[in-house]
Amino acid sequence: MILLKMTMRLIIVFAALAGTLPALAQDASLLSYSGPDRDRKLIAAAQKEGTFTIYTTIADKDMPTLVVPFEKKYGIKVKVWRASTDKVLQRTVSETAAKHYEVDAIHIGSPELEALHREKILQPVNSPYFKELIPGAVPAHREWAATLLSVWVQAYNTNLIKKEELPKTYQDLLDPKWKGKLGIESKIQEWYSTVVLDIGEENGIKLFQNIVARNGISVRQGHSLLNNMVIAGEVPMAIAMYNYMPEAAKRKGAPIDWFVLDPAVARANGMGIARRATHPNAALLFYDYMLSTEAQKLLVGMDYVPTNSRVPSPLGNLRIKLVDPVLTLDQLDKWTRSYEEVVLKGGKK
Repeated sequence: MILLKMTMRLIIVFAALAGTLPALAQDASLLSYSGPDRDRKLIAAAQKEGTFTIYTTIADKDMPTLVVPFEKKYGIKVKVWRASTDKVLQRTVSETAAKHYEVDAIHIGSPELEALHREKILQPVNSPYFKELIPGAVPAHREWAATLLSVWVQAYNTNLIKKEELPKTYQDLLDPKWKGKLGIESKIQEWYSTVVLDIGEENGIKLFQNIVARNGISVRQGHSLLNNMVIAGEVPMAIAMYNYMPEAAKRKGAPIDWFVLDPAVARANGMGIARRATHPNAALLFYDYMLSTEAQKLLVGMDYVPTNSRVPSPLGNLRIKLVDPVLTLDQLDKWTRSYEEVVLKGGKK
């Protein structure tokens, strides 16, 4: 969240330097085309371009699983630059300000994509795959689309807590039996705000105040650390944890499992195409590919949660509530203060 704040300030500075973007250097008309021959035209245009560049936060170890089948299928070279979210944002914005248009596609978190939309760095897309995606995966302006979800679940130590003892609702965490057993990560304001608003802001804040007051919440920095502490039994239950972490540890035999308190909250990562892309058609072909069942199944195989509703989710039919990227941008300070006051100050480290 601190990085997001810093990056938002940098975007404002760089955007002021950039001024009005000139007209597109390449024909990007297929981005909005929906005719019956769209696929044929797009493949031909993309193969003529031959390559494109993507800036992404997807792990280095996972990119070849996605890229290699695409390159073999279409004969198009994918140039990947991978970095943290703040570095991807900063490079994208600073290059735009300098009129150095190297990037064609950007794959990062939805709040950051929304920030790029506001600075007119992305362009709208009309993909036939939109109709297959889960609700909320494509904003009204169509300048990015969600490709995968990072879902927060609840994790517990199976040696210390029996499955039949697990809470069914957040209200159940008020039970005295959870005193001294709960843990949480220190920077998950997005999860907190989404749960609170789903309950109702006033009642949601009051609920978390009461949970902290009655049973306490151990605050830890980093999801990996919290996951390891659940495994070790130092924190018997984490009330918010990325789903793939306990699942991976469970497969290796660790005494950990996960469950979901309704709703399962998810942060979307997605992809947008740069307004000044020099290879817009090759980028668009990869954009379609990432939303297709072909790539979505590959993502599931790497423990990601898909956004294409035709691909079975590892979470089954659980209700998923997406973090609102607009709210994240516009009310970041408000929910950071609330999380600090309600959870962090009352919790213990």
